[in-house]
Amino acid sequence: MNALRNKVQLIGHVGQTPEIHTFESGRKKARFSIATNYSYKNAKGEKIEDTQWHNVIAWDKTAEIIENYVDKGKEIGLEGRLTSRSYDDKDGVKKYVTEIICNEVLLLGK
Repeated sequence: MNALRNKVQLIGHVGQTPEIHTFESGRKKARFSIATNYSYKNAKGEKIEDTQWHNVIAWDKTAEIIENYVDKGKEIGLEGRLTSRSYDDKDGVKKYVTEIICNEVLLLGK
């Protein structure tokens, strides 16, 4: 059961061109978001589409794959783990962020 702890698998569409940052050490970091869609029928029988946006971070070889093959609108599958952090914005208000640390990416679609 250890393999199931803090494991996320998603299929979605990339929301914008991934931001790639290369550090002095040569290490790469990719930051992007993907949208997942869920549809259901409400009490009136109307189809409702619910889109959720997920922030994703990828490092090293996975970041290189994303840099070379992933662009806005591309459908991808990914696997990773959830992480949360907080920071104080410029007005001193504490903000909370949940991100997926991606360790595997699968290129889908055309």
